[in-house]
Amino acid sequence: MGKYKEHTRLRSLLEIFLISSRLGFTSFGGPIAHLGYFHEEYIRRRKWMDEKSYADLVALCQFLPGPASSQVGMGIGVMRAGTLGGIVSFLGFTLPSVLALILFAILLQELDIANAGWIHGLKIVAVAVVAHAILGMAKKLTPDLKRKTIAIFALVVALLWQTAFIQVGIILIAAFVGYLLSQQHQASDETEIHFPISRKFGVMCLTLFFGLLIGLPMLREAISFNWIAMFDSFYRSGSLVFGGGHVVLPLLEREFVPTGWLSEEAFLAGYGAAQAVPGPLFTFAAYLGAVMNGWQGGLLATFAIFLPSFLLILGTLPFWNTLRRNPKVKGALMGVNAAVVGILIAAFYNPIWTSSILAPIDFAFAAILFSMLVFWKLPSWVIVLTGAIGGWLMTIL
Repeated sequence: MGKYKEHTRLRSLLEIFLISSRLGFTSFGGPIAHLGYFHEEYIRRRKWMDEKSYADLVALCQFLPGPASSQVGMGIGVMRAGTLGGIVSFLGFTLPSVLALILFAILLQELDIANAGWIHGLKIVAVAVVAHAILGMAKKLTPDLKRKTIAIFALVVALLWQTAFIQVGIILIAAFVGYLLSQQHQASDETEIHFPISRKFGVMCLTLFFGLLIGLPMLREAISFNWIAMFDSFYRSGSLVFGGGHVVLPLLEREFVPTGWLSEEAFLAGYGAAQAVPGPLFTFAAYLGAVMNGWQGGLLATFAIFLPSFLLILGTLPFWNTLRRNPKVKGALMGVNAAVVGILIAAFYNPIWTSSILAPIDFAFAAILFSMLVFWKLPSWVIVLTGAIGGWLMTIL
């Protein structure tokens, strides 16, 4: 009987890996598109979950920081085959783009791109894409005056004091303020979902998440070691991102470009490449790590930026039925969401805007790219290609 169970488990894990790998090779279009691919494959075709459970899982992942679509994939793997199923599902979905971006980083180091005109075009693309992402987040996460006020507070503090500790402090203060305001949010009745994870294991994962978030900046200050500093930067960026992969761009740029870890030209070249590969945009971290420290750095960066997502999804799944009914928890999360909007606007201004919009023609081009993305709803690869060509043309005109 034990051998049969083990054989069944191995078959389930192999099935998860093969299906998630196929999705990893073919899922273009960003997090919303990824959720559509997941729904088609896992819910409609294979019926691994019912519609309500899938919608609840998506809702949980929207509440948590990190790449929502990747977390949904992890959650489906967990519900299918436990914690190992979540790991296998993540590896299948993520490895194709990770390997492609590490290879691109290694090849790029052989080229001289410092003065390439198309790089400036990609900087302007970043302005349009991140502005679109932040506007969508602000509309959803700061709909009332209280949350707008939290966002403005976070924006001002993050602009004036740009340190790792300040970002974590803003998040904690916003959570406390949201908690105090939480009496205005009423609990709602929800159906229950059952997850194959114990609450004890969930507590361990959440403790590790917060321990690393608070402890890594301290360790970084105490021990001057590049690999620890790099791990801290990627881990913190992965911990503070709500709303999808595009939003992580300004956080990562602030962590690595002003500090001299890599040039802005190399950063933007990799961002363009990340737009062209399938899978989650968080795998952009693999490119950055590989530029800084070879393929080993690429793997470490991937592990560090996705680790918060793993710990949060595994830590909250056992408690989700209770948490989503608790108005004070909802209030704290609303405060955190609002603060993250402010932090991202600060990072969008410096360094994204200040390094990209240098003349009126840059602003005009950014407005055109923004309109292509928002009003004409063209795919992101078209925006990237237009930006690169436009940047090149501006240098020769």
